[in-house]
Amino acid sequence: MTGPFLLLSDKDNVLVARANAPEGLAVALEGGTVILSRPIPMAHKIARHPIAAGAVILKYGMPIGIATTEIAAGEHVHVHNIRSAYTATHALQDADGLSAGVSL
Repeated sequence: MTGPFLLLSDKDNVLVARANAPEGLAVALEGGTVILSRPIPMAHKIARHPIAAGAVILKYGMPIGIATTEIAAGEHVHVHNIRSAYTATHALQDADGLSAGVSL
């Protein structure tokens, strides 16, 4: 744990805010201390270390997206700098086993 941030898996390249983190907060990361350049809302992510454009974003040790730009250590990681890599692997079904009418 690093201040208000949690590391959910050793594989992760992001930390998750367990509380709102204010702009200007000093956060100790593996590569040194960073100062948050913006407030980070609870449950949002920051980069654990620099992340290259095109790199897979890992949370809970699982891919959640792809970086659309280079992301500096301590930078907010959200929809403005990642895109989803989600591919549906299941479909909802009604009780009778038929499709629930949900288009995937």
